[in-house]
Amino acid sequence: MTMYLSKDDSLQGISNRNVTLTCPKCLAFASASLVSLPRFELLERYKPKEVGLVYRCDSCSNPIFLRFPVRMYGNDRIELARSFEQVEKPAEKFDFTYLSEEVERDFREALIAYAQSAYNAFASMCRRTAQTMFRELGESGKMRVFDQLTEVRDLADIDEDTFRMVEKVMFDNDTERPPNIPDIDGETAGIMLEVMKDILYECYVRRGKLQEAMTLRRQRLDDGPGTLRPLRPRSA
Repeated sequence: MTMYLSKDDSLQGISNRNVTLTCPKCLAFASASLVSLPRFELLERYKPKEVGLVYRCDSCSNPIFLRFPVRMYGNDRIELARSFEQVEKPAEKFDFTYLSEEVERDFREALIAYAQSAYNAFASMCRRTAQTMFRELGESGKMRVFDQLTEVRDLADIDEDTFRMVEKVMFDNDTERPPNIPDIDGETAGIMLEVMKDILYECYVRRGKLQEAMTLRRQRLDDGPGTLRPLRPRSA
């Protein structure tokens, strides 16, 4: 069914004015109700390619901004696509416990950029995160990361063009100023996000958890049966 804005500044052509999504504020997967529309007169005058609508999260009541592509400008209606882009995305979750301080700082900034749909800034921070990793892991670690990237490509069936773009962001040397980082769109950024999360998990989180488990096991063996060891709180 066609969705369109009419001359009386109302949204027509849909039976339900709500959408269901993850709220960027409270992170609840909930419905959101339409609360604000742009004026038909102004849209008809300036004819933007995209239109912003404001919804209210039914869980926390915070505003959620959605952007809809315009399909057609008619005499008495402005047709909108049913698909939309969430302007402010929910913050991505990741276990930073085992990351080094520098890698954590860089990847946190990458996730902030991604949540704001700043995809080229996200790519730049992914490159910085990768460079920090390579300094910490050394040349052999860098080669292991490349092998892991190739494995992710095969497992996730990533197409060759997208893989080459992700590879260029992560592994190209900074021979140009500013760094020669390709422009990426939202789809490529989403793939790069999952690649970075998988690589960081394998290089830091999985290793950290294994080392922690082995340390605890050795402590239990050293203490022997029936010995209680006082718990030491982990640093924040």
